[in-house]
Amino acid sequence: MLKKFQKHIDNKFPYLKQSTVLIACSGGLDSTVLAYLFHASNIKFSLAHCNFKLRGKESDKDEIFVKNLGSYLNTPVYTTHFNTVAYNEKKRISIQMAARELRYDWFEKIKKKHHINYTLTGHHKDDVLETFLINFTRGTGLDGLTGIPEVNGKILRPLLPFTRKEIQEYAEKNSLVWREDESNSSTKYIRNKIRHDVVPILKSLNPNFFKSFDSTLSHLQDSQYLIHDSIAQLRKELLLKKENASFTIPMSKILQLTNAKANLYEILKPFGFTNWKDIKNILGAQTGKQLISKTHKILKNRNELIITKHQHTAQEIFTISSETSRISSPIELTFTDIDTLGEFNKHTAYLDKQKLKGNLIVRKWQKGDYFYPLGMKGKKKLSNYFKDSKLSLHEKEAIWILCDSENIVWIIGSRMDDRYKITKKTNKIFQIKLINKNN
Repeated sequence: MLKKFQKHIDNKFPYLKQSTVLIACSGGLDSTVLAYLFHASNIKFSLAHCNFKLRGKESDKDEIFVKNLGSYLNTPVYTTHFNTVAYNEKKRISIQMAARELRYDWFEKIKKKHHINYTLTGHHKDDVLETFLINFTRGTGLDGLTGIPEVNGKILRPLLPFTRKEIQEYAEKNSLVWREDESNSSTKYIRNKIRHDVVPILKSLNPNFFKSFDSTLSHLQDSQYLIHDSIAQLRKELLLKKENASFTIPMSKILQLTNAKANLYEILKPFGFTNWKDIKNILGAQTGKQLISKTHKILKNRNELIITKHQHTAQEIFTISSETSRISSPIELTFTDIDTLGEFNKHTAYLDKQKLKGNLIVRKWQKGDYFYPLGMKGKKKLSNYFKDSKLSLHEKEAIWILCDSENIVWIIGSRMDDRYKITKKTNKIFQIKLINKNN
């Protein structure tokens, strides 16, 4: 296996010989063998071990084993402890997901601190098969069936071409020692159940099962590459960038595609929309229908889809002291005392400074807000003003307003309040300018 491994490194990862490498080492068979293979190949590396405190004394013994392994192989070892259960409860995610988030975040910190280029994990061919079957049983798209990537940014998995059997045979032949996690033999978790109950049956049905699986996986990956190329071209044609940092997609062009739902799903996936049912529903939805992901929002507005990043909440208030001359968040504004009026446009407000009361604040508009539109008599609710201005739901949600301690002063980027306008009696002119007009 060593020669086969070294050939694989030469073909796929030759740059590792001149790089700094961090091997994620649990002390189990796979990561231990990976460390020995790198040592035998004269490639420098460090070990990183996470103690998740999930198995009591056994977890501590794993940590001691990895430290001893580092000493034996004469390589640096980095260790850390996590309260995984507390993190799991706080995040409301599974223990497995909690452990994954904790360890990969820590790996990045270690790499940055010690100027390490790559993180290596001990995933192998059996892991790819098990992941394929897990995703298959849960229901998934093509991405879920194309296996664990050999290269994912700076995370590399050089053992993917090798089976668990090959790895164990190498360890036994070379009298290597590793730590066994007793939970791996339990069928409590779905991965273990597939490993111990399902995979043996598949292998018994086809003696060349792994060879057949490799072939199938290769075909799926080739199909995936074709789809990615096609979708990249579609995004260029259909995903239209707008001035306010949003995107629009013309519904007419989407509906002309042979498989509108599948194409729209792939276009929207980078924005966090991965529910097939939601994508199907938005295609036939009425104006005003919304979808929300962790990072973005989609609004169906007449004949287009509008994609925007999440906006600040209506409850957020940004206070501006009298000494402030410029703010950059949540939007970029400048505040200047001037002697003469300049250019009039919707991005600039000229106020009678003596009419302002208390500190200024920037906030989102709220239900019930009203103001006295510049040049008009009487007050008007903001909701009616927006309606008359024919603003879309997205445009209304993107609005920020400037207030003093009592009233609305300016609908930023739109219209001032008449009560603060410049008159013949004005002694101090206060100019407020919206700098970043894309917000």
